[in-house]
Amino acid sequence: MVIAVRCGKEAPVRHSMLWGALVCLLVAPVVAGCVVPPEPGSSAPPEADVVAADARALAYGRTAGEILENPQLRDKVRALFGADWAAPTPGVGKLSAPAAQYFELGGPVRMVRIGDANYIAVTGCARQACSGRRGLLLIREGGEQLMARLDEGGFSHHYAYGPGATGGAGGPAAAGPVLGSALRALERVSDGSPFPRPAP
Repeated sequence: MVIAVRCGKEAPVRHSMLWGALVCLLVAPVVAGCVVPPEPGSSAPPEADVVAADARALAYGRTAGEILENPQLRDKVRALFGADWAAPTPGVGKLSAPAAQYFELGGPVRMVRIGDANYIAVTGCARQACSGRRGLLLIREGGEQLMARLDEGGFSHHYAYGPGATGGAGGPAAAGPVLGSALRALERVSDGSPFPRPAP
């Protein structure tokens, strides 16, 4: 496109009009808001609800420690967290402490229903840094699928284990919205925080 600019009084007017049009083109999308379509195949997770706990909630133990060490779950939990289960090694893993430490102080074991699935929900935090290191573990009924969220210093780390949970649409990224939905449900029935509150 060629723009001819003539000298004289008309030139500043055309120049101003061009700049005005350019500014409008650049500002209009910002004012109108940008709508980013969801990724193909993705959808918001169903809302979670806390359901009355029964014997199913205690299938693997009554506390976070018992559940993490339960013989039926122990190997799955370690596979879930991978390199983050053990003490951190420089350049390996994402955490500054072993994953088990995020469950040193355990909250109440609850049942959460998300869509058509029931999960045992286990919350916990680090004994010496309860507000800075928190964990949420979801165990799907039957124990074949596990998801976890560890919060540390403003960052959330998501983990997934079980059928369809290795990479792609079923990996840790897909677990994030499900874990977030479960956490919101637990917050609604826990005065805002489902995590343990250490004695002062």
